[in-house]
Amino acid sequence: MSIGSTPLKFKVSIDPDRCMSCGRCVENCSYGVYRKEGDEIRINSRNCVACHRCLAFCPRDAIDIEEKPNDYRSHPLWTREVREAIFNQARTGKIILAGMGNAKPYPVIFDRLVLDACQVTNPSIDPLREPMELRTYIGKKPSSLELKQLPNGEVELITKLTPNLQIETPIMIGHMSYGAISLNAQTALAKAVSRVGTFMGTGEGGLHESLYPYQKNMIVQVASGRFGVDINYLERGAAIEIKIGQGAKPGIGGHLPGEKVCADVSCTRMIPEGSDAISPAPHHDIYSIEDLKQLVRGLKEATEWKKPVFVKIAAVHNSAAIAAGIARSSADAVVIDGFRGGTGAAPRVFRDNVGIPIEAAVASVDAKLRQQGIRHKVSIIASGGIRESADVAKIICLGADAVYIGTSALVAMGCRVCGTCYRGNCAWGIATQKPELTKRLDPETNAVQVANLIHGWTDELAELMGAAGINSIESLRGNRDRLRGYMLDEGLMEVLDVKTVGA
Repeated sequence: MSIGSTPLKFKVSIDPDRCMSCGRCVENCSYGVYRKEGDEIRINSRNCVACHRCLAFCPRDAIDIEEKPNDYRSHPLWTREVREAIFNQARTGKIILAGMGNAKPYPVIFDRLVLDACQVTNPSIDPLREPMELRTYIGKKPSSLELKQLPNGEVELITKLTPNLQIETPIMIGHMSYGAISLNAQTALAKAVSRVGTFMGTGEGGLHESLYPYQKNMIVQVASGRFGVDINYLERGAAIEIKIGQGAKPGIGGHLPGEKVCADVSCTRMIPEGSDAISPAPHHDIYSIEDLKQLVRGLKEATEWKKPVFVKIAAVHNSAAIAAGIARSSADAVVIDGFRGGTGAAPRVFRDNVGIPIEAAVASVDAKLRQQGIRHKVSIIASGGIRESADVAKIICLGADAVYIGTSALVAMGCRVCGTCYRGNCAWGIATQKPELTKRLDPETNAVQVANLIHGWTDELAELMGAAGINSIESLRGNRDRLRGYMLDEGLMEVLDVKTVGA
């Protein structure tokens, strides 16, 4: 006997009194939920992923989507998700893919941290009337400066400074490759960061030639598959990032399904059209910090020591020890990606069960680097689950210099976080390569929306700093006195090095 059908995840209904059978739902749904038969709209609710494209474009608000209208017998252990995962693997015998971030209901540490404010004796600062310094420099800093007094009274800097990235806000856009997202989506992000004065990552898919005008605001990535990597690619980036791990899938490589490898993606990535782009789990030339140091220095040598080199790792239990090694490898920044990081395609079992929260990882890395006296040798960039400006302020208080955002930027472009990016049918034209879908995303309009998001977060960050009596981002970094923990256990409070509320 076969497993049979499973209960609906979503039930789609149309109000017949409001529907005028215009067919917009049919035209906009890329998952085949709707079809037109004569003057009537027929519905197949089993195909619905709740992307809400139909709701957004229905002129009469006639469509309703209900989540889990029917469910299994409730059980605390054998949940719906667990049972359906078993059903799927019983049918296919394959690894289950999933998109977006960790879907398990783990407590969010950010939501258990509150920011402190100044009152009376230590007055707050009004960012509308007083200057706030949010400019951030990503890269190595000298432990001391050597100066020379000139005869004319001026001072000359003798210490040789290493290249740093100057960003006008501590918010950058993380690495989402061409292939995982559409070229229109990448173009929108590129336009946004160039206007705001920050940077974005190319992901491990190379750099499309149409994005060359924005290369001054690009961080190019070298991952284990080395897709799209050549000297032209390396020279075009403002910085280079070596991807060792990713928060959504620590310990394994990347995966771009072949359905998303169109001719243009194939050319940019330098792989056969229609083939799965699977990065190996390790870099096959990196098995120690010494090996990593050789690659870091090799990339710097190839680009004449003009660009900072970052190293990205997934947040795991020994991130602090790894980061200490990275700081001694000639790298300029360590990127730490937490277990809530988004993904276009990852094994569900990895996405939901491997890795640790970004808050704990950044706090432990910052503490370790300070203990060893090498914090100045490397900047810390945090990513994975940054949802709002308060998260930015809190993670900087825990020790980060700046953040990467990914899913937040996609949501600003219309993403509904339906978690089916790996299928390549994104109805909003973001995580797809189908021409009829990618054209739905207008790069100019969406660039404005992403830039607005970063502007809004930056203004809110300035307000939060002002309330804390701080007028520079440097003074906020690692300033745990501005944080208090609420309903956090003693062990985690010790890792975060944060006092409890009322203390």
